Amino acid sequence: MKLHNDCALKVMSEMPDGCVDLIVTDPPYKVTSRGGYTSAGGMMLDKDVRKGDVFKHNSVKIDNWLHELHRVLKDGSHCYIMCNNKNLPDFMAAISTSEFHFVKSLIWVKNNKIMSQMYMSQFEYVLFLRKGAAKRVNNCGVSDVLIFDNVKDKDHPTQKPVKLIQLLVEQSSEAGDVVFDPFMGTGSCLIACKNSGRQFVGVELDESYFSLAKNKLVDNHAQQQLI
Repeated sequence: MKLHNDCALKVMSEMPDGCVDLIVTDPPYKVTSRGGYTSAGGMMLDKDVRKGDVFKHNSVKIDNWLHELHRVLKDGSHCYIMCNNKNLPDFMAAISTSEFHFVKSLIWVKNNKIMSQMYMSQFEYVLFLRKGAAKRVNNCGVSDVLIFDNVKDKDHPTQKPVKLIQLLVEQSSEAGDVVFDPFMGTGSCLIACKNSGRQFVGVELDESYFSLAKNKLVDNHAQQQLI
């Protein structure tokens, strides 16, 4: 497991071509406007959240890093990128002019609903891409509608559930393969790879998120030692 507390673009620039077997990532992006209310208790959101700025490092655009994702990924391999409806047009526009092949959109259905004046939000997209020749997923019987409970992480506002990420990892890689996440947050992909016997390379610029990811790895290892 290799973890970098650094800029993803800088780390990727130092990685050789075709060095990873799979990419699963949830990049920082602006969140959908929620009409000034949370789903939990009708509380007003703070100013930054209302305008979509949730993260310290929120300005990087998909056009800045998509080419590098393609370069470091092996031919005949998959890439999963998380996205919401607010950012979908920009993401799809960038993908359509990239070297990636767009396979399809998966839908992650959550157990919670987010308040909105234009229907309550209960799902996010997982954009499924491939590099080079088509490759089947390991279990073709899995639906493209993925139902997993959302995690309530007080340390990260949009952290994805490990079980969701682990399904993607196990669908598109083999034991011992190297999985890359350039925006790892507090480490869902890291733990998913640890659970499923994959190698992992992760990058996180935010120092507090990076520290939490490292701690999760230590805690996960300690738990497995007790089993």
